[in-house]
Amino acid sequence: MALTLAPAKQQTQPHPPGEYPAVIVGAGAGGLQMSYFLHRLGVRHAVISEDSNPGGMFRKFPVYQRLNTWSKPYPPVEPTSRHYAWFDWNSLLADERTHLALVPEFMNDGSYFPTRLEMERGLETFAERAAVRVRYGCRWESTRRTESGFVLGTSDGEYRCRIAIFAIGMAEPWKPEIPGIDQVPHYAEALPSRQYARKRVLILGKRTSAFEMADALLAYTPQIILISPRPPLLAIHTHSTAGVRARYLLPYEDHVLGGGVFMLDAATERIEHTGTGFRVSASGTTRPGTFTFAVDAVVAATGWTTPLRDLRDLGLATFSQDRIPALTPYWESTTVPGIFFAGATSTGSVGLRKYGVPGNSGGVSGFRHNARVLAAYLARTYFDISVPRPLVRPGDVVGYLLSEASSAAELWNQRSYLARVLSVSEEAGILDEGIQPLAAFVDSAGPDAVAVVLETDAQGDHHPAVYVRRDGRVSEHALSGDPLLDFQSPDHRAQLTSILKDGLGLI
Repeated sequence: MALTLAPAKQQTQPHPPGEYPAVIVGAGAGGLQMSYFLHRLGVRHAVISEDSNPGGMFRKFPVYQRLNTWSKPYPPVEPTSRHYAWFDWNSLLADERTHLALVPEFMNDGSYFPTRLEMERGLETFAERAAVRVRYGCRWESTRRTESGFVLGTSDGEYRCRIAIFAIGMAEPWKPEIPGIDQVPHYAEALPSRQYARKRVLILGKRTSAFEMADALLAYTPQIILISPRPPLLAIHTHSTAGVRARYLLPYEDHVLGGGVFMLDAATERIEHTGTGFRVSASGTTRPGTFTFAVDAVVAATGWTTPLRDLRDLGLATFSQDRIPALTPYWESTTVPGIFFAGATSTGSVGLRKYGVPGNSGGVSGFRHNARVLAAYLARTYFDISVPRPLVRPGDVVGYLLSEASSAAELWNQRSYLARVLSVSEEAGILDEGIQPLAAFVDSAGPDAVAVVLETDAQGDHHPAVYVRRDGRVSEHALSGDPLLDFQSPDHRAQLTSILKDGLGLI
C-alpha cells in the first residue's frame, strides 16, 4: 500500500488543520499575547495567521513610522515591577524576565516613542523567546457553527474548536459614505511625506491617524487643513484613548499660532476632482456656515473597521456603524456565545466609562492586560482548569488593595475598566480573585466582595475607587487623590479601613 505524504507545509508548520479546544485567529500583538497566557494556563490551542511573520498591523502601520505610545528606556522601576508596564505601553506581558521590556531593547535613537520597525522587532522577539507557535500563511476564510462549537474554514483546511478567539484587529480601512470619497486615498494608502511637498493638503479626520499625518507633513506643506464634524479630543486626562497623544500635538500648536495648519469642525458633504486638485464642500457644525476648500491633495484619515467576514451571518451584533463587534465584559460576542475577541477588537467591550473615560483596549497597553484576564476566564469557565485564588489575611487587605491602586499596571493602563477583586465568605475566607473587568463585577450577583480600580475624574485627578458588593448590592466609594500618586498614606489607610468595616465588616 502506497504511503501518502502530507504537503511540505503541513509537515513543517505547527497546528495542522484538525480539532482543538480553542483556535486563535491572528498573530499580531493581541494574538501573541493571548496565546502566551493560554499556554501558561495549560489550554491547548492553535494559532493561525495569514501573515508570513508575527506583528499584525505593526508590519505596515503607522504609515509615518513612529508610534504615539511610549516605551521609556530608563523607567523609574524594574521590568519585573507591577508598575513597569505603565512606563512601557508597547511591550507584551510575560512572567519570565527574559520576555519583558522587549520593545525598549531595540530603541536607540533617543526617543521614547518607538518606530514601527522597533515595535515589529519587539513582537518578533517575544514570539521567539516565548516560543509562541503560529501557523503562518493560513488564511481564515469561513465560519460555521456546530453543536459542539465552530468550524473555521482556512486556506489550509478546516479547524474544529469549542471556542474561537479572533485577534484580527481594527485592520481594514474604513470610509464614511461621502460623495466623491472614492477618489481619494485612505490614510493606509498615503504617500511618503516628501511627496506632499509644496502641496495644500486636506485631511478628513481629527483623530490619531489624522494628527500623525499632519505631524509628518509639517515640514513639507504650506497648508494643512483638518476637518471633521467634532472638535479634536485633546484632553489627555479624560479621553486618553480617544484623543491625540502628546507626540502629535505639534499640528494643534501650529493651528493655534496660525502657522499654516487649520482645524475646522465641519461635516464633509462632497469631494470633487478638478483635474489638477480637489474641491471639498463642507458644512460647519460647532460654528455654522458653509465651506469650500480648493486643495492639491485629500486624504481620508477616517478610521478602521474589523474584518469580520462571515461572522455577521452567524448573528454577530456590531455597533459604531457596523465596524466593531458588540462584546460582553469578558470580550465574548453578545449574540454568538463561544466567539471571543482579543487585541484591538476587544474595544467592543466598552466598560462603565466612568467620567467619560473609555477603556484603553484599542491599544497594546490595554488589550495585553485583557488577554491575561480572558485567558484565566476561559480556563476556569470552559476548560475546568483551576486558577489560583490565594488566601489573603484580614490584616493585609487594606495594604494590599492600596498597593494595587498605587502600582498595578493593569489598573493604571485600564483606568475605570479593570479592577483587583477580593471575595469574602465565612467558609473560604478572603480570596484574591485576580484582575477582573469592573463592569462584570458591578453587574454580577456573586459573593460578597470588594474591587479597587484607579479612576481619573473630569478635573484630571487620579484616585482609587472602591466598589463593595454585599448581599448582591454594590456601593461605590472614591478615595482621595495624591499629587505624587501614592495612595498608601495613613489617610488612605483610614479611608479604606472605614469603607471595608462599614461595607463588609472585614476589619
